[in-house]
Order: sequence, then C-alpha cells, then structure tokens
Amino acid sequence: MEIRSPKNFWAGTLYASLGALALLIASRYPMGTGARMGPGFFPTVLAGLLLAFGVASIGQSLLREGSAIESIAWRPLALVIGGVVGFALLLPRIGLPAALVVLILVPATASSAFRLSVRSLGLMVLLIVFSVVLFALLLGVPMPLVGYWLRG
Repeated sequence: MEIRSPKNFWAGTLYASLGALALLIASRYPMGTGARMGPGFFPTVLAGLLLAFGVASIGQSLLREGSAIESIAWRPLALVIGGVVGFALLLPRIGLPAALVVLILVPATASSAFRLSVRSLGLMVLLIVFSVVLFALLLGVPMPLVGYWLRG
C-alpha cells in the first residue's frame, strides 16, 4: 500500500510506538479489577488508547490524501521543551508559583502572536493561583511554594 498522508503516518507511528512502550512498562504493575483498580489499570488503559489512536492514524494515512510533512520549527520546539525543563529544574529551587511563571512565559514566546499585555499577565496570575490552590493545597501534591534559593 502507498502512504497517502505522510504526516498522519508518522504521527500514527509515533503514537503507536509510545503506546506500545507504555503498555510494556504498565504490564509490570498489577491491574486489579474494575471495582478495585491496581496501579497498572489507568496507565494500561491510556497506553491502549494511545496505541489504538496510532493504529487508526496509520490506517487513515493509507486511505486518505493528506498534507506532506513541513519543515520542523526548531525555535518553538526548543522554547516549549525549554519551558518544561526549566519548570522541572527550577521547581525545588524557586518554588511552584515562580516556576509556573517560567512554564507559562517561555513556551508562550514560541508563538509569533504572543504579546505581553495586562490581559495576558492577568490570565497568567489566575492560572498560577488556580494551580497552587488545586495542586499544592487541595490535592496535597508535595511541591514547595517557596524554593530553597528564596528561603535564604
């Protein structure tokens, strides 16, 4: 068969590969039952869905015409990855609220449409407050609100 949509084919290949790898890793954990789910239940279901979407995308790439793969936009890719890595590295050092600023602003600059305005700053503050309240206070995820660099 001929690949009619290279973009869908390679995206499907990536999804299916990641899904298969996640299934392999999740298979090491007990599944449990539907009523009493084990630690492997949710990852196995998500990995199975990712694998299924990958196979469907590969199938679609063989049946329908699609667009060719465009060149990779390296700068936006680096900014998005850099924002996530920066968040992970800075979280214990500067705390959750300040690390969220990095996580939000660095990837946002990847878009040519992004403008730092009162509105965007207000939305960022709302997102940070929501995240701190939800994850640190309500769910009790162990993340420092003030990192060790700022404690003195």
